[in-house]
Amino acid sequence: MSGLRIVHLAEVPEHVPALARAHVAAFGALLPDWSVAEAEAELRTHLREAASAATWVALEGEQWLGSVSLLDNDHAEITQYSPWLASLYVCPGRRGSGLGARLVAHCVAAAARRQVPALYLYCEPARVPYYLGLGWQRHAELPLGPLQVVVMRIATAPAAAA
Repeated sequence: MSGLRIVHLAEVPEHVPALARAHVAAFGALLPDWSVAEAEAELRTHLREAASAATWVALEGEQWLGSVSLLDNDHAEITQYSPWLASLYVCPGRRGSGLGARLVAHCVAAAARRQVPALYLYCEPARVPYYLGLGWQRHAELPLGPLQVVVMRIATAPAAAA
């Protein structure tokens, strides 16, 4: 993946419409009433680097290959956990290349820089092994919309030595 770089969405706002379409296509089952217009409006709130929510985009040249977000809240029904790694998306042609793991690591490191002690995500049960392999732990299982999801958790910094 030489030439790959991960940048804040503020550096490449021209990709917001394509990201919004990809996110709704990929995650719409979890949010059946979510529209492309809403996804685009939400992503536009991430354009300020000082915003509490952030999105990073993986680029090769000017081509976007994937994205990941850090959000205070990812769903109105599960606000008891925060903050969230959300909307991990890798373009179909790049899946299996390790790009998703790089995006996840980038988001976890960003949360650590913000002094967030732990980060959460939710996924369908079939995705759990992927995140377990990246060091995440099962935290809870719950219904969310029409699906059963697993909430996972990771500490953003290594535990202090005792």
